[in-house]
Amino acid sequence: MSLFTSCSADTTVVSTIPANTLMNVAYGNDSLHRMDIHLPEGRSALTTKSIILIHGGGWNGGSKTDFRTYIDSFRKRMPDYAIFNIDYRLVNSGNLFPSQEDDVKAAIDFISSRADEYQVSNQHFVLLGASAGGHLALLHTYKTNDPRIKAVIDFFGPTDLTAMYRRPWHPMVPYALQMITGTTPEANIEIYRQSSPVTFISSSSAPTLIFHGEKDQIVDISQSRLLKQKLEKAGVDHELVVYKGERHGWYGSTLSQSFDKITDFLESTVK
Repeated sequence: MSLFTSCSADTTVVSTIPANTLMNVAYGNDSLHRMDIHLPEGRSALTTKSIILIHGGGWNGGSKTDFRTYIDSFRKRMPDYAIFNIDYRLVNSGNLFPSQEDDVKAAIDFISSRADEYQVSNQHFVLLGASAGGHLALLHTYKTNDPRIKAVIDFFGPTDLTAMYRRPWHPMVPYALQMITGTTPEANIEIYRQSSPVTFISSSSAPTLIFHGEKDQIVDISQSRLLKQKLEKAGVDHELVVYKGERHGWYGSTLSQSFDKITDFLESTVK
């Protein structure tokens, strides 16, 4: 009777992995090889997708703290996503291109290698970057054509460094590009080509969502329009969202609209 009773009783145990936040996790040897990790409740190594945030700052400034204000907004809109907010080496510490590109790859490989530990899928990554971070997100996505990256989200990132240098919208643009590459297109066109996301667009490139302010004075909107043109020609799923009157970044209801657009985009493209 005792055995019968124990077998017939409802002994189902529901186990849910709790949410967890890990700050300043090292993914490399440099002091800037750090990331903040926000893991959702109930995650699974089979199904939990990850969004990887890459900050801006002209490649020589900024940090992952720039995104911290928006983490709660992302978590509310995308509660099933893990969020990885990364730092990378800055040009002003003596690391020219492609150091920043290498760091993004190292961070993604680190996350993938620890997917079982974090209980996230190593096959469902989304990259999101702003300004210089947008450039790095696009560059890695298109250049590696990594099947683990299911989508990329770009807030006003540079897309063609050669065009920026030769047709600058501000006299300081060529000097900024010389600072980060250590050279000019005339002296070394290959570093400019290899550092330009548009160079690597193909029909197999990941779906792309682009945001840009019509009056952006830091990264001219021509860079995003060129990106859109290249994506259209390659037949890549994409959308360019232009905000009239906005400059290099926006706030309030416009930013909320951007976050809502991201949510819709991910729901339709990342399976």
